Amino acid sequence: MRILAAILGVTLFLLQGRLWLSERGLHEVSALKASLEAQKLRNHEQGERNKQLGAEVANLKSGLAALEERARSELGMVAASETFYQVVRANTPAPAAPAAPVTARAQ
Repeated sequence: MRILAAILGVTLFLLQGRLWLSERGLHEVSALKASLEAQKLRNHEQGERNKQLGAEVANLKSGLAALEERARSELGMVAASETFYQVVRANTPAPAAPAAPVTARAQ
């Protein structure tokens, strides 16, 4: 009976040593926990970005105001009833001319 208890004690000691001292023990567990927290933070940020993009898509599908705003800001379009004025300062270099003129007026 004493031999069996001694064998179990040595086995328990070896397993505890492996748990506390090996690379696949508690060190790996703590590294995985840190990695998990970082991934949760990235997932939360991406989820917020997805919500914003979803709201923008819904707005573009439902209303013309967002579509008109995007056309004005990204494409430089002007409505048919508007006149576009560009003020050029003397010390500012002139912008490059577009390849083809873009107008919003029907012809």
